[in-house]
Amino acid sequence: QVQLVESGGGLVQPGGSLRLSCAASGTSFSGYVLGWYRQAPGKQRELVASVTSGGRTNYADSVKGRFTISRDNAKTTVYLHMNSLKPEDTTVYYCNAKHAIAGYLDYWGQGTQVTVSS
Repeated sequence: QVQLVESGGGLVQPGGSLRLSCAASGTSFSGYVLGWYRQAPGKQRELVASVTSGGRTNYADSVKGRFTISRDNAKTTVYLHMNSLKPEDTTVYYCNAKHAIAGYLDYWGQGTQVTVSS
């Protein structure tokens, strides 16, 4: 049974930083695209950042230059380093692991709340 568990969310002031972590159990990360998504109330879930098994990254325009995604395959953990946080970054963040070939291998974490407020 594959599980993804996020941690690192919380309350931070505008301009501050947080690091989200997502640890996987029950699977290796071999062949998986790892991503962080966020979903505000009443809105669709949107991609924040993703990283392929080869290290290629992709970012939403709204976070480019502020957020960095990284993965540690040995620890089966994916990170999202968030700097220069803004109030509009406030929402629930979810990690995702989806196999690049076997797309039915698609897993989600439970989400972690990030609140940016003074």
